[in-house]
Amino acid sequence: MQLTDSVSTLPFVGESYQKKLNKLGITTIFDLLHHIPHRYLDFSKVTKIKNIKVGETITVLGKVTSIKNQATKSGKLMQIGQIEDETGKIYIIWFNQHFLTKMLYPGVELAVSGQTSWFNKNIAFFSPQFEKINNSGETVHTGKIVGVYPATGGLSSKWLKARINFALKKLSINDFLDKDITNKYNIYGFNEALTKIHFPKNFEEAEKAKERLSLNEFIKIIRESKKRKEKVKNKKGIKFVVDKKKINEFIKSLPFELTKAQHEVIDEAISDLNKNIPMNRLLQGDVGSGKTIIAIVLSYIAFLNGYQSVILAPTQILAGQHYDTFKRLLPKINISLVTAVNSQQSTAKSHIVIGTHSLLNQGFEKVGLLVIDEQHKFGVNQINFLQKKRPHTLTMTATPIPRTIAKTLYSDMDVSILDEMPKNRQKVTTWLVPNEKRSASYEWIREQMRQHKSQAFIVCPLVEDSENETLKDVKSVKKEFLNLKSIFIDQKLGLLHGKLKSDEKAKVLNEFKEGKIDVLVSTPVVEVGIDVPNATIIVIEAADRFGLATLHQLRGRIGRGEKKSYCLLYTENDSEKTKKRLTALTKISSGFELAELDLKLRGAGEVLGIKQHGAGELKIANWSQTKIIELAKTITG
Repeated sequence: MQLTDSVSTLPFVGESYQKKLNKLGITTIFDLLHHIPHRYLDFSKVTKIKNIKVGETITVLGKVTSIKNQATKSGKLMQIGQIEDETGKIYIIWFNQHFLTKMLYPGVELAVSGQTSWFNKNIAFFSPQFEKINNSGETVHTGKIVGVYPATGGLSSKWLKARINFALKKLSINDFLDKDITNKYNIYGFNEALTKIHFPKNFEEAEKAKERLSLNEFIKIIRESKKRKEKVKNKKGIKFVVDKKKINEFIKSLPFELTKAQHEVIDEAISDLNKNIPMNRLLQGDVGSGKTIIAIVLSYIAFLNGYQSVILAPTQILAGQHYDTFKRLLPKINISLVTAVNSQQSTAKSHIVIGTHSLLNQGFEKVGLLVIDEQHKFGVNQINFLQKKRPHTLTMTATPIPRTIAKTLYSDMDVSILDEMPKNRQKVTTWLVPNEKRSASYEWIREQMRQHKSQAFIVCPLVEDSENETLKDVKSVKKEFLNLKSIFIDQKLGLLHGKLKSDEKAKVLNEFKEGKIDVLVSTPVVEVGIDVPNATIIVIEAADRFGLATLHQLRGRIGRGEKKSYCLLYTENDSEKTKKRLTALTKISSGFELAELDLKLRGAGEVLGIKQHGAGELKIANWSQTKIIELAKTITG
């Protein structure tokens, strides 16, 4: 048996079970063995019946003495059995499992694991884990640390464990790491890790096994990243001639002064453009740090060299924002905008083409620069079609990614960071508003808007009310819009969400920008691409539902003008963990610091929200395992 074999080669895995496994993303033996427990139950304490105490989680070994079906008052069918050892008897109770009376007849030897409780003044097990004891006395599901697996309908942990146990006994696994390395760093071999992640003798073994399997994932990501980097090095790209005099004159003509960090990033990029190897640079910059001007300067260099620049944005809103900025700062250059609304227009004579997914259908002959804004919102194949033309590529992201993750996930790219804010950028005051002050805060918002003639965002996580039990109390944007009309009676309200048609969204946004709408009630669709300097307040409903990185992005919609700006966080969740997380946002203004904190508090899923290069997802590892990441880097050289 090989790791690459289909799970259908295992006993008892017919077409029906294969479909169920596929739902869990399991198609091969490798996938099955990497479907690891999400928690463990400690059934390792084996106890004689006379020594049992109520509330203990234990295992008992004994023989079935009796079992029968008995109807309850509510109509359920109850299975009442007893097992005994040399010290006494104990009841075992199940519900609606009538087949057990034929399976567990008197004389069958059982191992039973679970937590004990009372049954008619007698100590009993209710719906315990159990298995028949074979001649060897070996158990799989009881009497030890037992894994509980993520499952789907019709696949129990017990069934999965049996298939895994069979596969491990039949496999001969070659370790891609030498024994010298596993010994040097005191890590399990591959085969040992797979065995102990599923059948550990103690929790320490399970943790050490998980570390080894996590290491494998990080090593794979780093090695694939290095392969991509080598491919780029072997490509012959376009060597730009950079006229520094013209570039400096252009920078001096800008209506604002660049920060030291912006100058440094431009110099790093120019160094790339001077080579005949295509630039592959990631630009990380906090909200409002001025990433767009970097793209503009590099597009101007491409123009001076006679090449087109393609600026790819994830939304029509952001594409339109970029178009306005580019047109304002490069008025003499032919710039076109391609979105779903005008996807048929010709771009052959355009020096700079800005657009959404729609421009991917365009034919480009002389692309020298590709700028991808928020790459994680695009499919890899979509971007590859442009990159085949071997342009210099700048990928921009406002998502603050912890440095450890960035250096691993993007090790095939050169990374630039804008860690300095422009001088005119306002610091936003952030408050966590308790429920009892909600009404007073609305009055304060109305007064602020009246006094300063400013505007406000109110953000809700859902478009419509949800039937999901966990989301029933979360405010939807449509319902809240109607509710707020009775609160902001002197202001004009607008409604924005992802289900609106493109032209409807554009109309609402334009009215908000022009000051015709005072309060924009929206979903997180405003997270990127909206620049309204007169907006000075943002209210975020159900703030606990968002990661700190997303909250920071939303907060970045304000503080773009000269007026003092405020972010108000509302939440119905009063847990200490939630308060700690949201209070951090009131004290920290750096997106990178918040990303590091969110990584510790919530894990990487909420920090990243990405699948960059198809590698952002980890099956076993977690991006907070910094020591394992560093070990992976050491091993891969």
